[in-house]
Amino acid sequence: MLVTLGVCADGRRVILDLRLAGVESERAWLDAVHSLVIRNLGAPLLAVIDGNPGLAAALKAQWPKLALQRCTNHKLWNLLAKAPAHLREELAEDYRRMIYAESRAAVEQARAGFARKWKLRSQAVFASFDEAGDELFTFTAFPISRWKALRTTNALERINEEFRRRTKTQASLPGEEAVLFLLFGLLRGGQVTLRRLVGWHDLNPVNQQPEAA
Repeated sequence: MLVTLGVCADGRRVILDLRLAGVESERAWLDAVHSLVIRNLGAPLLAVIDGNPGLAAALKAQWPKLALQRCTNHKLWNLLAKAPAHLREELAEDYRRMIYAESRAAVEQARAGFARKWKLRSQAVFASFDEAGDELFTFTAFPISRWKALRTTNALERINEEFRRRTKTQASLPGEEAVLFLLFGLLRGGQVTLRRLVGWHDLNPVNQQPEAA
């Protein structure tokens, strides 16, 4: 299930696209992106993604200058999977101290220290961290009040979790259309609620520098 979640200027979260796909490929995501273009929704300011290469490629193909934010939670899970078991607690603590630093300058300082340390402690961890590059820190170009909402794909994960919970109780469904009706009904009926974006009142262009905390 491919879900595209949008945020309006007043902070409202809305489902823009909902579709079934055999695989989460670039082609599948291109179809979803093109449907948004056809509907004249305009170019987004920022896309928060889980790191799927097909999604990133599809977004960049349509909007080459689009700012991307990699989900910081997904990247932490990737790093922990690369780390030796005895280093995982230390790794998670260092990572969270970096991601949840109080200002952009503090994030950058912690980022440099994290890279230096884990390049020595674990090449696999460092390589995975380095792969994300600046896209792991795009959120710092926005007002600090919005960082909580922009760092992760948690809003989408909550939707997917509810979808999984509802569908696993179904012994069978007659077809793809029935699946879509079921899931859309959860959203339309208010059984899955979408909260406003935290910090929406501070909406501003991505290239505007936020004030320090």
